[in-house]
Amino acid sequence: MYGARARASLRGWGGVGAMAVLCALALAFVLLLPRTQTAPPEAGPAGQRAATGSQVRADTCQDAEAQTRTLAPSGADGPTTEAIEARTGAKRKLIVGVDQNSYRWGYRNPNMEGAELEGFDIDLVHRIAQDILGDPDAVQFKAIPTSQRITAIQDGRVDMVVRTMTITCDRLSQVAFSAPYFKTGQQVLAPKSSTITGYDGSLAHKKVCTAAGSTAYTKLDADRKAGALPASTDISTTVPNQLDCLVRLQLGEVDAVVTDGALAASQAAQDPTVELKGKAFTTEYYGVAMKKDATDLVRRVNRVLVDYRAHGWQASYDTWLSATLGKDSAASEPPAPRYLRTS
Repeated sequence: MYGARARASLRGWGGVGAMAVLCALALAFVLLLPRTQTAPPEAGPAGQRAATGSQVRADTCQDAEAQTRTLAPSGADGPTTEAIEARTGAKRKLIVGVDQNSYRWGYRNPNMEGAELEGFDIDLVHRIAQDILGDPDAVQFKAIPTSQRITAIQDGRVDMVVRTMTITCDRLSQVAFSAPYFKTGQQVLAPKSSTITGYDGSLAHKKVCTAAGSTAYTKLDADRKAGALPASTDISTTVPNQLDCLVRLQLGEVDAVVTDGALAASQAAQDPTVELKGKAFTTEYYGVAMKKDATDLVRRVNRVLVDYRAHGWQASYDTWLSATLGKDSAASEPPAPRYLRTS
């Protein structure tokens, strides 16, 4: 049965198997970037809530609050943005870590000439490049596995990561984040014929797949230890890229997938034999991730997001996500950020 499902789903725009191959071929080599410094503080704009202190303090951080707390928007140049702008010739590009196999978020469409990357995250990348370099196409995309998003930033392989990356306290201790640009939550994806009903007792004695380093795995691990998830639930299957979980599900190697509902909905659109089970059981926000000391770049991206939320976000949602998440985008809109004032 699962073999038939796998064959049935690998059609049309190339199937998840073809996209997984493309992802592997597109992994880029390391490119060290100039070291960044901290830019001077700037107060938040009028009308926005403000908080004082760093973006995260390990002793007080709570995910619900930290996900909306960020540096105030600014168009001022600093060491990081100046280094990007100083690139010349073919290297004058914004280097961004993205996904290339998440349908409607960041994926290569083989039906388009050149199999260009497209999707909701890709639209945002083009807007940021337009603001910093004056050219929306001045981007060097690097395919980054889910498990390598943070190290790619820390190692200087990319200027930023725009890859359905949830803002969390743990990640804020390692990288800096922009204001949130999308709201989602963890959900269960399973075959329509499955007896699984959601994130509940029906997962007992079931094998669940998650991406390594994902918030999904962190949640399952914590809940199983706390007794909120059946102890018999097998969460040992983790993969480098989230899409690999769908392949495992199609091959019958796992019983369910847990991932962001926004991504799960797109995967259900790829394979009509699977569906979302139950409601979202967390609330999470995606942000653009950058180096911790790239203060000027964080502020610059936040300025872009202010304009993008007003002019561009809805059009991108309508183009890429309305077919899978519904025409009403209100449930996906992130809250207003809490801009920090540093001293």
